[in-house]
Amino acid sequence: MKLEELLSQRSGNLCELSGATDNLVAYEVPPALNRGADGYILITEKCLNQIEKKEEPDMAFWEGILPTAMWSEVPAVQVVAWRMLNRFRNESWAADSIDMMYLDEELLEWAKATGDHTGDAGVEFHKDSNGNILATGDTVTLIKDLDVKGSTLNAKVGTAVRNIRLVHDNIDQIEGKIDGQLIVILTKYVKKQ
Repeated sequence: MKLEELLSQRSGNLCELSGATDNLVAYEVPPALNRGADGYILITEKCLNQIEKKEEPDMAFWEGILPTAMWSEVPAVQVVAWRMLNRFRNESWAADSIDMMYLDEELLEWAKATGDHTGDAGVEFHKDSNGNILATGDTVTLIKDLDVKGSTLNAKVGTAVRNIRLVHDNIDQIEGKIDGQLIVILTKYVKKQ
């Protein structure tokens, strides 16, 4: 039987965290240690994106599902629930749930293995002037004339910058080419197309 079929059968074809039925994907709970189906959970794309910090966390969403999901009999679900509760540990509902939750020594070791529990739910994204999240490969438009330092280039408002790259250590900067020259641009001066 295929992995997806095993997970669907185990979960009743529902997200093992939220109980939703839309856009379900198999997620291998890191670190991958060849646990087979026991190392995977079936979850929605929304859960996946928030677990992997690809979108901003929706605290109300997690508050509604984690206090129930943490009681799952599936060890991988327990591990993910524990990690997510720890991201929101400064909220009373999450702190109360963590206090009630019990993981045996092996599961607790698995849950702590990624170090994800030490951070908080906050995720920093590159955002344009309107608050839209930017990604590598996006096209943006300049909203202000920019003089490029160390060059005679003056980038005019309305100039499209295609195939941008994110500056990994600074969420306020992106890289892109204007007139064939690679420059660093502040995100507050661009809008996503």
